[in-house]
Amino acid sequence: MSTKDFIEKDYYKVLGVPKDATEAEIKKAYRKLAREFHPDANKGNVKAEERFKEISEANDILGDPKKRKEYDEARALFGNGGFRPGPGAGGGSFNFDLGDLFGGGNAQGGGFGGGIGDVFGGLFNRGGAAGPRTQPRRGQDIESEVTLSFTEAIEGATVPLRMSSQSPCKACSGTGDKNGTPRVCPTCVGTGQVARGSGGGFSLTDPCPDCKGRGLIAEHPCAECKGSGRAKSSRTMQVRVPAGVTDGQRIRLRGKGAPGERGGPAGDLYVVVHVGEHPVFGRKDDNLTVTVPVTYAEAALGGEVRVPTLGGPPVTLKLPPGTPNGRTMRARGKGAVRKDGTRGDLLVTVEVSVPTDLSGKARDALEAYREATAGEDPRAELFEAAKGA
Repeated sequence: MSTKDFIEKDYYKVLGVPKDATEAEIKKAYRKLAREFHPDANKGNVKAEERFKEISEANDILGDPKKRKEYDEARALFGNGGFRPGPGAGGGSFNFDLGDLFGGGNAQGGGFGGGIGDVFGGLFNRGGAAGPRTQPRRGQDIESEVTLSFTEAIEGATVPLRMSSQSPCKACSGTGDKNGTPRVCPTCVGTGQVARGSGGGFSLTDPCPDCKGRGLIAEHPCAECKGSGRAKSSRTMQVRVPAGVTDGQRIRLRGKGAPGERGGPAGDLYVVVHVGEHPVFGRKDDNLTVTVPVTYAEAALGGEVRVPTLGGPPVTLKLPPGTPNGRTMRARGKGAVRKDGTRGDLLVTVEVSVPTDLSGKARDALEAYREATAGEDPRAELFEAAKGA
């Protein structure tokens, strides 16, 4: 909801109560309307859903005595399209930032707690926070890269990671001033923001160009950080890469990035993982793959074949008689680690090995086999299919 909507919307009208309604009357009106327009009672009715949101929004403001008081004051001041100073507020017109007006909104109905009193306190010197308000600043996010072996990616690994980031300057304790005594920025009065007019009596905010959003200016800039209060630092930390990561995967580690300023939270660390190749095994999703050569006799007559696994003892697979070249069999639970801790499978592809050097006895046996199967043509069906097409 826009600033103008908040000022011009009549929440009393939304709930159907007079402006002098008691808290009990407001609560009663809200409950009646909420039951009537609740989404559960109006499934698929978009208009009823919008009406319910509007009712909840009105109750959030009028149901809270403090918010209601601030809303009434805002309506009185801004309801006619601009602020008109009363006695004692000085002449001329005011054009100030309404961004603070809506600080502290909640998720239920878009509440507006906290900010209005501060604005009024600053204008009329009657309550509210005094002096500059320098806000905490979140630290920067950092991105780094790590290269793992194929086995480390499957099983998980703890690796050292050296990172460079901006952190509070040690020489000036993060103040930016070599004497440790920066002054409040006169342009933004310590807020780190400046207002720019957007017409209609409203204004928007931008980071202050003089203090770069810090709210402070160093009269005697620190030689190390040139007055920024931040300096480049390097650190090494041990990072645990979970089992089952894939090549190119981006891992987010919350709060492991650059430190924040003025009590602000640290940024996040993003680690991009690169995985090396394995001379034997490959990967397909959560499954590992391996190609196992077998002899012609094993493929034709069947038998038992020992197959290696990654980091574990071999498994034995039964090869049925007449196994064709390229058939894939499955060794369950011998693959990569999944997110839930279970493992995928090992997909074993059979590759019939054709000997290149035959002994005399082996050659005689093959010649005898060829004579015994001379009437068979494995390509007959191929040619029949080609004719039919």
